[in-house]
Amino acid sequence: MSIFVDDDTRVVVQGITGGEGKFHAGQMIEYGTNVVAGAVPGKGGQDVDGVPVYDTVDEAVEAENADASVIFVPPAFAADAIFESLDTDLDLAVAITEGIPTQDMAKVNKRLSETDTRLLGPNCPGIITPGEAKLGILPGNIFSDGNVGLVSRSGTLTYQVVDNLTERGIGQTTAIGIGGDPIIGTSFIDALEAFEADDETDAVVMCGEIGGEDEEQAAKFIGEHMDTPVTGFIAGRTAPPGKRMGHAGAIVSGSGTGTAQSKIDALNDAGVPVGDTPEEVADHVEEFL
Repeated sequence: MSIFVDDDTRVVVQGITGGEGKFHAGQMIEYGTNVVAGAVPGKGGQDVDGVPVYDTVDEAVEAENADASVIFVPPAFAADAIFESLDTDLDLAVAITEGIPTQDMAKVNKRLSETDTRLLGPNCPGIITPGEAKLGILPGNIFSDGNVGLVSRSGTLTYQVVDNLTERGIGQTTAIGIGGDPIIGTSFIDALEAFEADDETDAVVMCGEIGGEDEEQAAKFIGEHMDTPVTGFIAGRTAPPGKRMGHAGAIVSGSGTGTAQSKIDALNDAGVPVGDTPEEVADHVEEFL
């Protein structure tokens, strides 16, 4: 099994006529994902590499029975694109866009509490259930199907850890990039809860980074609610306080929260071994299995 996406997922790509949208839709189709429609205002009636384009997500959902969207829309218009997907019957919306203004996401966040659609991202690489479906920009060739779940704030880190796992013959149920922005739709805890409920996920890797308290909250959740073993990795151990590192949410505040050490300590206290390198993370996974 898997979480959130599988080979039955029917995908609409928002922004499919743009450079990024067109390229990655092609990559998703090549991987085997059911990309059934595109949605771009004013471009309805066109097709992109055989994929029909509709003016609205709602029309695409109605016509093609889509149940998930991937959003490749420039930052200034991305919040509107997310709102559009949240106003339909979609189960999942994956926002890849980086640089959406935080005040726009604050409005999206309020809307999320009123809808059943799950938002993944923004500023994330997406989600993949190896051999079944890939939504986003993840490089499908490094993943293999198996029994390890993965959730990460960082895309590149995901790839390093997965590469180490796959090389050792350890496959993945689903890998999720939750995104590095301060306001995101799906948290570590949401993903961990889903992996805990998934019969085929026998171990979980959680890749965090400095900034915020999401990892500390996730550690508490793991300690109280998870039987599935978890191993972790925290990026940014050497980051100086007050300096933003790569992601908008990756900043250590002066108060001492958000540091790599506070996250590592919280995870260790919850019984989660934290690797110093992606290789060590793979070592821990091997020990679990």
